[in-house]
Amino acid sequence: MKRKKKFHIAYAVPNMVLLLFSFTCVFPAIWLIYSSLKEKTEFYKSPVALPENPSIKYYLSVLSESDFLKWLLNSMRTSILSLFFILLIGFTIGYILSRYRFRGRNFVYAYFLIGMLIPVHALMVPMYIMFTRLGLNDQWFTLILPYTALSLPTAVFLVESYVKSIPMEIEEAAALDGCSRLRTIYMIVMPMCRPILITIGIIQFFYIWNEFTFSLILIDSKELMTIPVGLTLFKGQFSTDYPKMMTAMVLAILPTMIIYFIFSKQIIKGMVAGAVKG
Repeated sequence: MKRKKKFHIAYAVPNMVLLLFSFTCVFPAIWLIYSSLKEKTEFYKSPVALPENPSIKYYLSVLSESDFLKWLLNSMRTSILSLFFILLIGFTIGYILSRYRFRGRNFVYAYFLIGMLIPVHALMVPMYIMFTRLGLNDQWFTLILPYTALSLPTAVFLVESYVKSIPMEIEEAAALDGCSRLRTIYMIVMPMCRPILITIGIIQFFYIWNEFTFSLILIDSKELMTIPVGLTLFKGQFSTDYPKMMTAMVLAILPTMIIYFIFSKQIIKGMVAGAVKG
């Protein structure tokens, strides 16, 4: 009996600690949601308490009185186009680096690895100057360029490691059946890389959707703002309507939460596959 008690205690204590950490991660999101249903006076009276009379008036206000829907469309367009180029270019370069040995191959591989080591914020000033001189700032496609470039090192590294795990015999069999090289790459190998491509897509989508720095310095007009920058407009100079701001934040994180819950199993499979096969 004593051994059983010690056995249960040994497992109960770590589980309690993990539950405590899990609660600290989940509670801010829960607090954000129910605080958006409060009145302003009720929130200032007790920020942590549950709403006495839940109301969705702030949701209607944010959607009708602000440019939130326009910011949402801007973020969706930027995210989708950026992911398209990240996955296409990242897969192509990763495949070439994995399958071919050519002069300068190690240099190209090291070049992308160095891109993962450079702090993103160290590029703010040179990128702003370059975009300004080239007239590329404050355009609908402006943010697609840096987001694609900054995400390629991770995509190339993961794809290159994953393609190594795919047997070369599959491509040789496709060649014997008369399949062209490009068709083999994009119609046979690329679908086989689906787990790691989904993982890259989800991770980079979260990064692009929540990115604030470059969208702040490279976009000037209110019509082209993305959601992270648009949320700052809900903060007043002398006072802030926190329930309204929290409502906008709930609407901002809603698409990412939906996407995560839909593809959560795919993310885990991609992570495990990349770790084992890479």
